[in-house]
Amino acid sequence: MAVDFGLRGQVAIVTGSTSGIGHALANALAAQGVNIVLNGLGEMTAIEKTRGDMAKAHGVEVLYHGADMTKPGEIADMVTSAKAEFGRLDILVNNAGVQHVAPVDEFPTDKWDQIIAINLTSAFHAAKAAIPIMKAQGHGRIVNIASAHGLVASPFKSAYVASKHGVIGLTKTIALEVAQAGITANAICPGYVKTPLVEAQIADQAKARGLTEDEVMKTVILAAQPTKQFVTFEQLAGLLLYLVSEAGASVNGASLSVDGGWTAE
Repeated sequence: MAVDFGLRGQVAIVTGSTSGIGHALANALAAQGVNIVLNGLGEMTAIEKTRGDMAKAHGVEVLYHGADMTKPGEIADMVTSAKAEFGRLDILVNNAGVQHVAPVDEFPTDKWDQIIAINLTSAFHAAKAAIPIMKAQGHGRIVNIASAHGLVASPFKSAYVASKHGVIGLTKTIALEVAQAGITANAICPGYVKTPLVEAQIADQAKARGLTEDEVMKTVILAAQPTKQFVTFEQLAGLLLYLVSEAGASVNGASLSVDGGWTAE
């Protein structure tokens, strides 16, 4: 039996939502009757199909805004456009993210700048634009998708780890600032999720190491997750829906792990 989280008629922006985790989160919100602004990369025909399919499946309005997450002006326009179109903005999910793996002394400077801009700074710009709208409404929910790497580190991921630690710090600061304005800010910290990007990594690692894909999943990709199971889109969506509903109204400034026990060790 589906749970009704009481969100029908609300409006959400989900960045990085044309595929992967972001798409799953946007779809879960749409299934609750939330009107959606999608954002992300991809071929426009595919994006339009994603937009149309989501709208049709759930009977909500779904728009797309192609804001570049490295450009503050475009991020601000995405937020103001949502307010202009729908008259309100209830939920902001900062999900857009990229990754690059290299030792610190070999890490390309342009990759560092790109990762910090997309993973961290874009969340600041989106929240900066959204908070005045939410304050005027007396209600709002900001959910930042951090990572287990926002709580612990791994080698060769300096920019990603730094950015996700920064997301958690930003989340806490926003939460304190808006605590009496009917707004909450929280961070979800997923472990490994079986996205298309991770599936490609599994295949590559299997070939490189001479292992089966199942062996790679358990001994390489999921080595840090005690359950040896991927976090599912549905599990992340369930936590998101709780946080943005009235049931989660007193959860504020939290960094919530969904990582199969990774950060418990």
